[in-house]
Amino acid sequence: MKIVELQQVEKVYQGVPALQPLDLELHQGEVLGLFGHNGAGKTTTIKLILGLIGATTGKVSVFGEDPTRSDARHLRRKLGFLQENVSFYDQLTGLEVLQYFARLKGVAKQTCPELLAQVGLGDASKRRVKTYSKGMRQRLGLAQALLGEPELLLLDEPTVGLDPIATQDFYHRIEQLKQQGCTVILCSHVLPGVEKYIDRALILGQGQLLAQGSLAELRQQANLPATFHLQGDALTLPEPLAARLQHSANGRQLAVPLAEKMAILQQLSGLAGLEDLDIQLPSLEDIYTYYIRTQCGPEAGQ
Repeated sequence: MKIVELQQVEKVYQGVPALQPLDLELHQGEVLGLFGHNGAGKTTTIKLILGLIGATTGKVSVFGEDPTRSDARHLRRKLGFLQENVSFYDQLTGLEVLQYFARLKGVAKQTCPELLAQVGLGDASKRRVKTYSKGMRQRLGLAQALLGEPELLLLDEPTVGLDPIATQDFYHRIEQLKQQGCTVILCSHVLPGVEKYIDRALILGQGQLLAQGSLAELRQQANLPATFHLQGDALTLPEPLAARLQHSANGRQLAVPLAEKMAILQQLSGLAGLEDLDIQLPSLEDIYTYYIRTQCGPEAGQ
């Protein structure tokens, strides 16, 4: 089932293109990582899906409907959204804030205490928000986004201010939602933390689609090498492998095309003197950096 569909969607502000024609299909239970530098078009894409703005050209469909139509307000009950910089009424308690949003969304207030407990705010639910740390405010924002068990969840830098344990708990929660059929769009600049939780990545740069696909597909498209980290004082490599050997602070490394990975592994595994071997595939951060720098220039990542 298609949850989100964008067909040649473009957004122009006062003659300046914020998003150039973009196609996207997102199905039930998928987790999409939406990545790009500041000003790449990520926020514009999210606003289009939420129905906060309309497309200049093209078609946006959410649950099969145009989210900007006045009669599509019921769609918002299926949506959850966490923006990057959350802000709440400081004089209210965490529980009062969540109950306020529950009323706006038409969700039973009785679910609020349990939801606060799930995000680690059970003991702080009756404290005023002005006493909350940045991480606690972020947890409260996440609880607000999860109200009503949304079928589509849009998260913009959701782990900002969270400690490592809270971040891990957050991603475990995303895994649970995925298993329940929730579709997630996740924006983050902390790429190593996101990598293993997304099904696909979409990379934007200067309002253009640079790449889209699974991590395996993007590795093939970018044609980045796999890196073999070799250990062994008595190890001697045969030619032509010896000519490709690199020395760094991390030891001896061998960069090989992904298509040759298994063949090289078989060659290395039979060598005398090899004490240990580690293979590092191109990471999401490597792939992102490649597309941004090759298609947008070094300054785009600043």
